[in-house]
Amino acid sequence: MRAIEITQPGKPEVLQLCERPQPELKAGEVLIRVHAAGINRPDVLQRMGHYPVPPGASDLPGLEVAGEIVDGDLDELSNSGFQKGDMVCALVQGGGYAEYCAAPLAQCLPLPEGLSAVEAASLPETFFTVWTNVFDRAGLKEGETLLVQGGTSGIGVTAIQLATAMGHRVFATAGSDDKCRACEELGAERGINYRSEDFVEVVKSLTDGKGVDVVLDMVAGDYVAREIDCLADDGRIALIALLGGAKANVDLGQVLRRRLSISGSTLRPRPVAFKGAIAQQLREQVWPLFAAGKIKPVIYKTFPLEQAAEAHALMESSTHVGKIVLQVV
Repeated sequence: MRAIEITQPGKPEVLQLCERPQPELKAGEVLIRVHAAGINRPDVLQRMGHYPVPPGASDLPGLEVAGEIVDGDLDELSNSGFQKGDMVCALVQGGGYAEYCAAPLAQCLPLPEGLSAVEAASLPETFFTVWTNVFDRAGLKEGETLLVQGGTSGIGVTAIQLATAMGHRVFATAGSDDKCRACEELGAERGINYRSEDFVEVVKSLTDGKGVDVVLDMVAGDYVAREIDCLADDGRIALIALLGGAKANVDLGQVLRRRLSISGSTLRPRPVAFKGAIAQQLREQVWPLFAAGKIKPVIYKTFPLEQAAEAHALMESSTHVGKIVLQVV
C-alpha cells in the first residue's frame, strides 16, 4: 500500500510517500480501506519528534480515518452491528496516512447521516477529545459557561459547536478579528481577539464578574494563571495541549479558596475500552446532532495523500479555520 512516513524528525518535507505492507490485524481490529484521513496537531508534534508513538502503534502518522471496512472477524463485526463493506470513521493510534489502516472495532463509528468520507474523517480525534475533556472530566453541566482557547482550531470548532448545540453559553479566543467572527458564526457568543483584547477582562464583563465554569485549554504556559483569574467559583480547567509551554506559575491560594480544579489528559495512550466507551457516548448523544443540523464538519482544505507535507505546512501556518484532510481514494 502507499503510505506517508516520517523519514526523520524535522520540517514538513520529512513526510515522504512510501510503500508499506498492509497492516496485520490484532484481536478486535478491522482493516479499513482509507478514503480520507484527518490531520491533527499531534501529527505535527510526532513529525517533529516531540510526540512518541505508543508501544505497539504504527509509526505512520494519522489518528483518524474514514473509509470502508474490508476485513475483520465476522462474529465481532456482527456483534457490533457492522459488516464488511460498511463505511465508518475511526479513531486510531497511528497509521492513518495510508491506503489501509487497522482500527479497533470499538473505536469505529458509522458515518453520520448525510456526511461524506472526507467530512467524517475530520471528526473522531476532535470529538473524542472534546467529549472526554469538556463533558466527562470537566463535567460541563446544564446552565454552565465554556471558554474555548483557540476557537478556530479543529478542537475549537468542535467544542464551540458541541457546547452551543447542548445549550451552553460559549466564548472563544482567536488570533484575528476575522477568526473571531468565524467563532461567532459557529455559535460562540463572543470571539475574543487575544492579540488586542484581554480575555480575562472580556469574560468577566460578559458574565457580570462571575467568570466561566469551564476553560478548554490547549495553550497552557502563562495562560493558566490568567485562566484561573477568569474562572467562576468551583470552575474547572481542562488542559489538553502545551502549545504555550509545559510550566506555569499559578496562584494556588485561589485554587484552594474558590475550589478550582485543573485536569489534564491525552487520549492517544488510553486503552481501547476507554475510547470505545467514548465512541458509544458519541454515537448515542452526538451523532444525532449531525442529522438534526445542529453541528457540522468544518473542512478548511483537502490535499491528496502525496501532498501531506503541504498539508502540514498549512497547519503550522495557523491560517486555517477548522480541519485539514488528506484524500486517499
